[in-house]
Amino acid sequence: MNAADFRRIALSLEGAQEGSHMGAPDFRVGGRIFATLASQSQGYGNLMLTPERQAEFVKELPEVFVPIAGGWGRMGMTHIRLAAANEDVLAGALRAAWRLRIEKNAGAGRKKRESTVRGAAQHRNKRTQR
Repeated sequence: MNAADFRRIALSLEGAQEGSHMGAPDFRVGGRIFATLASQSQGYGNLMLTPERQAEFVKELPEVFVPIAGGWGRMGMTHIRLAAANEDVLAGALRAAWRLRIEKNAGAGRKKRESTVRGAAQHRNKRTQR
């Protein structure tokens, strides 16, 4: 696999769009990044996973998946060695990162709505107490 395959598969996911972050291609759903090609010159794609999902991928295929060095890696950001991956592995990894981003986006939307509802209720309560 290569960067063109990564891009093709990432953009085949529902709602995925290509953008740019700090000059590197990124892939977003709902306006938020789930994968990048920031390390393509080193032969990697990057996936935004959870630390738990990262550990599962690395354990299953350590020759393909590598935590990104430092704090980003501890947060779940993961390199995928493009040349070592096949179509199924790359597609599955991108799908996992995409799904995690969709779930996180939905949770953020719920929290925002709940906060708005709470704020409106508090405002209403203050008015009735006057």
